[in-house]
Amino acid sequence: MIFVLLLITAVAVYVIVRYNRLVTLRERFRNAFSQIDVQLKRRWDLIPNLVETARGYMQHERETLEAVIEARNRAIQSGQAAAANPGAPAAMMGLMAAEQSLTGLLGRFFGLAEGYPDLKASDNMLALQEELASTENRIAFARQAYNDAVMRFNATRQSFPTSIIANAFGFGPAEFFRVEVESERAVPRTSFE
Repeated sequence: MIFVLLLITAVAVYVIVRYNRLVTLRERFRNAFSQIDVQLKRRWDLIPNLVETARGYMQHERETLEAVIEARNRAIQSGQAAAANPGAPAAMMGLMAAEQSLTGLLGRFFGLAEGYPDLKASDNMLALQEELASTENRIAFARQAYNDAVMRFNATRQSFPTSIIANAFGFGPAEFFRVEVESERAVPRTSFE
């Protein structure tokens, strides 16, 4: 009888410890996502300033400027959905798609801006570009921290016997924040000619 009570107590303690570990890991990746969210909001706030600065110089590129703002707005909506449920596969996929579209349009925007020497030389534009580059670096660091936290959570929830506890208490897998734009994966090339 005592042996059975000790066994039940040991199993209960094990389940509680594993459950608490899963909760802790889930909160870590949620916290890491909130860091991404802060940096994405900072990025999204810079974009209207970039567009307004460029609007006076790039009068013939109205379509591109409007597309950048539309992509920013879609990214904000996707970001809000992902922030409401960090790690949820559908929300993260929506955010990744919106960010990929925005990144592509920003690349197109900066490519077109190269053709406007006065815009490139504008102090305001240079300051905004520098701030955006700094923010992009912060996003990359925050994304790495988030992906590391998701990896730990997913690895723990899939390990046996924790997987039984995870499934019993509804701890589903968390989605990574992946870079899907091939140009962002490529190694930068430099020329010293």
